[in-house]
Amino acid sequence: MTSTFTDTLMPPRLLAPGGAPADRTTHETRYGPLTHTDPAALLRTLAESGLTGRGGAAFPTHRKFVSVVDAARRTGRAPVVVANGAEGEPASAKDKTLLSLSPHLVLDGLRLAVRATGAGEAVLAVEDGATRFETALAERDDPLPVRVVRVPKRFLSGQSSALAQHLSGHAALPRHQDPPVREQGVRRAPTLVQNVETLAHLALIARYGADWFRSAGTPSEPGSALCTVHVPGREPQVVEAPFGTALHRLLPLEGTGAILLGGYHGTWLPTAEAAQLRLSAGNLGAGVLAALPADRCGPAETARVLRYLALESAGQCGPCLNGLPRIAAAFRTLAAPGPQGTARDDVARWAGLVEGRGACHHPDGTVRLVRSALTTFAAELDAHARGLCTATDRTPLLPVPDHRS
Repeated sequence: MTSTFTDTLMPPRLLAPGGAPADRTTHETRYGPLTHTDPAALLRTLAESGLTGRGGAAFPTHRKFVSVVDAARRTGRAPVVVANGAEGEPASAKDKTLLSLSPHLVLDGLRLAVRATGAGEAVLAVEDGATRFETALAERDDPLPVRVVRVPKRFLSGQSSALAQHLSGHAALPRHQDPPVREQGVRRAPTLVQNVETLAHLALIARYGADWFRSAGTPSEPGSALCTVHVPGREPQVVEAPFGTALHRLLPLEGTGAILLGGYHGTWLPTAEAAQLRLSAGNLGAGVLAALPADRCGPAETARVLRYLALESAGQCGPCLNGLPRIAAAFRTLAAPGPQGTARDDVARWAGLVEGRGACHHPDGTVRLVRSALTTFAAELDAHARGLCTATDRTPLLPVPDHRS
């Protein structure tokens, strides 16, 4: 069970104080009514706010909205708006927590997105746990009903083109991004896919304005973000922090050897380097921060995750079908003390061969993790080659679903 907490980072914006779910009455008492109804004015405010997507890519939200509106105008087809709560990243719990505690904030953002784009269909996509959200839907009278769709519990199910495929009646598998989903998505209609956290921010921007949103964060990266923090011996915690927050304020670094920043498509960093960093849209990824104790084996943690990522491949193109399993198998050799043969060179070479060649960014994200592990854990890999391992605790830190462990 994921817990939530707030400290002196900032007053809570997205998450209900005290960790209690907000019903409709509580929600409106806390945030006030939703009165922003003019689409053009909303889009101007959105542009002024500088909001970027919170699903991992950090794409400017205003640009995505405008692209969908332009595509709808060109094609004459009403857009589809999808609230993306399909949190396939095993180490992340931010979207599940937000949907549980602040469902009406997400629904407000979805309603605004429908209004701003002229959408004819609104969908919430989730893996599971939608019961409380459906209860929230029953409390509302939105002009356009929201359809709740459950997607397969897979790492790639939340990828925008995979979602569009699933909502079009096909398997939830990514497709090539030309044309992009915002031009041809669900049933070939222009489709706006926004992470549920992004929509919750939109609901607050519509109420309080761009200047209020920019009062947190930095001038170049305004606002706050939800993060899932993993510390050994504790339950994962979801925190809200403004961009620009020093990482050492978000998770304890003492006694750690490395930090995973961004999730399973993120990067490993030595603790000394992480201690100098601040939270940024450029490094946040899936919003995962994990502290690896100095007595754990970084290569072993990485090997577990790489095997999972290889198994979660859509299997549609060579880089995923052939490249990722080979990389995972070779890294498993590196993770065990003993002779490595050519495994280290093979991993580095294969990483270069699969990068930029997939139907989606799954190979690229996996390669990002691999390369950071080769650098951050270079000394440990050298020790493994000599038949040694400095780790004294074999307890896994990062969650990998049991059926694929």
